Amino acid sequence: MIEDIHFPENLTGRQLDQYLSKGWFRMGQTIFTTDVVPLNDRLYEVHWLRIDLRRLNYGRTQKKLFVLNKNFSVSIQPLNINSELEDLFASYRNSVDFNPPQSVEEYLFLGINHNIYDSYLIQIRDHGKLIAAGIFDNGETSIAGILNFYDPSYKKYSLGKYLMLIKAEYAIKIGKAWYYPGYIASGYSKFNYKLFPDKNATEMYDKDSKTWLPVTLSILIQ
Repeated sequence: MIEDIHFPENLTGRQLDQYLSKGWFRMGQTIFTTDVVPLNDRLYEVHWLRIDLRRLNYGRTQKKLFVLNKNFSVSIQPLNINSELEDLFASYRNSVDFNPPQSVEEYLFLGINHNIYDSYLIQIRDHGKLIAAGIFDNGETSIAGILNFYDPSYKKYSLGKYLMLIKAEYAIKIGKAWYYPGYIASGYSKFNYKLFPDKNATEMYDKDSKTWLPVTLSILIQ
């Protein structure tokens, strides 16, 4: 369920920052916002998140992931969708218990033949084999985490969460202040992994006051 949606022909980094700061997010080649999401035949209240990278502080669990995955190689470059990436997504898609789009291209473009976003691709490889990928969009002062997926045979490495940490580290390295990972939903814990990098550095958009509040103050998240 979409509350509002815009169809910009072009989108600058500064404009993306402004949208994200007001609780909007990418969908294909549009940008939208909503207060509720339909899941399992009911509506759940949505809460948009952002991570203050200046306050990000990893705990033991996060640090262990860097150690666990230290032998994998990581590269980050402008987005390029190819058959290797699509094959990995197809393998991931067949392993999950929800219904994602048919392809990376469908997820990001929805039939549009140009990208209004400044999109980047993270690739994680094990001795040359692509085992995980993450996609994010660049703003001037922020990044938006769009998509993470991985080879299901590497599930024990928590590569989806590891990709979140890589995005955060990259954003800090290039001087960004904010990382927007999407939303969580009240009463639906499946999205709570978006709090993984550092719950104490994560803020939640309050639609009534139009301000960002520490997510740790919310009784909605257990």
